[in-house]
Amino acid sequence: MLEIQNLHVTYGNVEALHGISLTVEKGEIVTLLGANGAGKSTTLNTICGLIRPSKGEILFQGQSLTRMPAHKVVTHKITQSPEGRRVFGILTVEENLKLGSFTSKNKTRIKNSFEWIFELFPRLAERKNQLAGTLSGGEQQMLAIGRALMSNPKLLLLDEPSLGLAPVLVNQIFKTIRQINKSGVTIILVEQNARIALKIAHRGYVMEVGNMVMNGTSASLLEDPAVVQAYLGGNA
Repeated sequence: MLEIQNLHVTYGNVEALHGISLTVEKGEIVTLLGANGAGKSTTLNTICGLIRPSKGEILFQGQSLTRMPAHKVVTHKITQSPEGRRVFGILTVEENLKLGSFTSKNKTRIKNSFEWIFELFPRLAERKNQLAGTLSGGEQQMLAIGRALMSNPKLLLLDEPSLGLAPVLVNQIFKTIRQINKSGVTIILVEQNARIALKIAHRGYVMEVGNMVMNGTSASLLEDPAVVQAYLGGNA
């Protein structure tokens, strides 16, 4: 479904991605693991067109996204729930969600999307007329994911969905992510909580300072001594 080949990204004179390659198959959850500064968010932002690569190729369902602007990438059914949520605080929950459907002109499809998102996140239905800026951190994360789902994406990019949330909310968010995947949405997940990410993902890639250093099934990475020591709080 998605193939990245030899991707380089440069900020000024600094190269942030040093020729990474990865693949994502339809229906998978693939997680990107690594410390802060490893290049995980840069990878997501390059896929969705917010950053232009200096070299390499991004293919989605056989079509190149490499030079495609972000507003065009969205029309190919790729959306992102960004790190830090970035909801529009002065708009209501309902208004934030409507912004996520800007590529769709089908009123029935938009109505169905609202119903699906309110089913996934009943809290948003209860607060649909509330200003997004007054929501709790967990509610804002639900809203950010819901907004990304409003265009019925084929590929959903999730950047740090558990950041700053209480453990009970983290479990709730990840349970919902699994539901979204089971509905047919392919997911790339960037997540600091490596253990919970690997528990719901099919495969994972480990990044270090802009390089792809390891990949495998989630089960194999959970048992790899280097991964356990570096990311899972264990001993090699």
